[in-house]
Amino acid sequence: MDYQNVLVSDRGAVRTLTINRPDKLNALNRATLLELAHAFAAAREAESVRVIVLAGAGEKAFVAGADISELAQLSPIQAQAFSRLGQTLFRDIERLAKPVIARIQGFALGGGMELAMACHLRIASEKAKVGQPEINLGVIPGFGGTQRLARLAGRGLALELCLLGAPIDAARALAAGVLTRVVAPDQLDTEVAAVADQLAASAPLALAGILDAVYVGDECPLEQALEFETQTFALCCSTDDMREGTQAFLERRKPSFKGR
Repeated sequence: MDYQNVLVSDRGAVRTLTINRPDKLNALNRATLLELAHAFAAAREAESVRVIVLAGAGEKAFVAGADISELAQLSPIQAQAFSRLGQTLFRDIERLAKPVIARIQGFALGGGMELAMACHLRIASEKAKVGQPEINLGVIPGFGGTQRLARLAGRGLALELCLLGAPIDAARALAAGVLTRVVAPDQLDTEVAAVADQLAASAPLALAGILDAVYVGDECPLEQALEFETQTFALCCSTDDMREGTQAFLERRKPSFKGR
């Protein structure tokens, strides 16, 4: 695919996808969502890719929301399709078997916050601000914001952000569980790279198992979730990576995982 709005770069086993619309604060229009869907599918299929970093170009915003100029023209039927396009993409990101890190240097608002919440880890600058301001446009979040925010931070904060429409700073978002880590602005890239490299060196099948167990388990009754964990643990114990990991531990050396 000839990307117009997404940049793709690889550093070892880490692939970075950068939404490249800085003049629009990386706002999400339909074309950008389709490009992201293709880029994530390609990363999923690439055996050389073990970790994905999702970023926004420029200094001001990760993603400042949906593209309002496009949103304002949607009919109800088109709005329904747009919402489903975003929800399908974000669900695919959430259920990807490879860790996805959101690098948040500035604003993550509306669709940008929803996109970040679909990622597995969210590492942000102290300057970051997150929020769901759709109420100010006369609509509600349409890419899963009312659901993931309540699951991450509880009903109280979800209602506050969605009803009042005002963003919160990185410190409060971290305390609420919306963000994973918050660092000084000049340490953001170093921190993201360090976490990505640690994940890239980990056992890929075990990483996939953890992601699967956490997300599947969160949607099941506890007894079913525990059984799913047991079966996933057993599958991991059938892999070459498990043999390599345990042997490396006993031999006091670093393991070399192959994803087999």
